[in-house]
Amino acid sequence: MRKRYSDIMSAKTPAVLVLENGQYFEGFSFGAERDALGEVCFNTSMAGYQEILTDPSYSGQLVTLTYPMIGNYGVHPDYSQSSKIQAEALIVKRYVNHPSNHMAEKTLQEYLIEQNTPAIERIDTRKLVLTLRNEGAMRGGLFPGQRYSEGLLEKVRSIPQMLGQDLVSRVSVEKPYVFGAQGGKYRIAVMDFGVKTNILRYLNESGFEVHVFPASTPLDQLNDFDCYFLSNGPGDPEPVTYAVETAKGLLATGKPVFGICLGHQIIGLARGWKTFKLKFGHRGGNQPVKEMKSGRVEITAQNHGFAVEANEKEGNLKVSHVNLNDRTIEGFYNDDSYLITVQHHPEASPGPNDSAHMFKDFFSLVEQYYQKNEKAS
Repeated sequence: MRKRYSDIMSAKTPAVLVLENGQYFEGFSFGAERDALGEVCFNTSMAGYQEILTDPSYSGQLVTLTYPMIGNYGVHPDYSQSSKIQAEALIVKRYVNHPSNHMAEKTLQEYLIEQNTPAIERIDTRKLVLTLRNEGAMRGGLFPGQRYSEGLLEKVRSIPQMLGQDLVSRVSVEKPYVFGAQGGKYRIAVMDFGVKTNILRYLNESGFEVHVFPASTPLDQLNDFDCYFLSNGPGDPEPVTYAVETAKGLLATGKPVFGICLGHQIIGLARGWKTFKLKFGHRGGNQPVKEMKSGRVEITAQNHGFAVEANEKEGNLKVSHVNLNDRTIEGFYNDDSYLITVQHHPEASPGPNDSAHMFKDFFSLVEQYYQKNEKAS
């Protein structure tokens, strides 16, 4: 005899999501039984929940997925973008506990519990996302096993805002290491602000020998490399002053530099541009970006809550990419140096491969730099 829906729901552990504006959503827990506090945001991707959860750029955030059915293809270790779940919690409309995929090694629920990550389902995610779009990303808390109370709201309002926080120090590697195959034509130093595994894989496959360094690595330990990469990462770029200073030094070498996401923002700050917090950020696999030189539009994957604002005094920097939804800067370059940046994630394959060429483009830029130097010498 099949169980009734009401019986199934009554057997689940209740949970409540509380926002700093006093709004709350009651549902059911399907993750770890612990509280989670941070900034509540949303991602519009239709798939890729494992990649999203393990992306270090989500450190300090409770992630809401707009696609209504999550968990249907399970979890496989090859899809993780770091060594663990980085998001503070997961928020979904409906969790599917019976994955239908031959590669699935465990359910999403098993993975969440194993990684001590809370999650809530059976809430009105449509209403939640409309609230975040209208009022902006805000502080929130997920409380498994509890009902709403004023005390929970006080807890939420007591945590710091995302603006002004250095979250890079939470996620950056502690010791340098070499990723993937060695013996590439050029040795690239990667500044790890929360780098995704797939970015390292693309760099390696493009022909680089990839050396990864902690975000706080001083400039004098990076001098022996052919080129540099500044990675994605979480939070506000402005408090990460040590990375901005390092970026200034890297740019001063004249060697090729490539920045993605937070790395793009750090380079912008190093060149005298400014950053600002977006109302609710860009998170998803459907952001249209225009490449200004060719006029080509690429569908990109994005995950960021801050953006770069141009400074007219820095005339050498030129905008290379623009977001067609809100006209924010998605990339820039410099005519008199070997520098390129993009705000989006060309390794994430949303288009599916519209912007993956960026890695080979950078390799070609490095080739040009050293060919020019050889001729000059």
